[in-house]
Amino acid sequence: MNKGTVKFFNVSKGFGFIKDANSNAEYFVHASGLVDKIKENDQVTFELAEGKKGINAVNVKLA
Repeated sequence: MNKGTVKFFNVSKGFGFIKDANSNAEYFVHASGLVDKIKENDQVTFELAEGKKGINAVNVKLA
């Protein structure tokens, strides 16, 4: 399980980005990959999975 911070999330469009706490890499997150509702600056845990356009954050939960 990775840990990170929600850098950006647009609720109306259903996507955003999470910054990994360890690597500082940023990962795309889609509303379909959320377990909990998230907003900017939330601390979250997540897993990574291959998406249509690269690696996506999935199974995103509030930490």
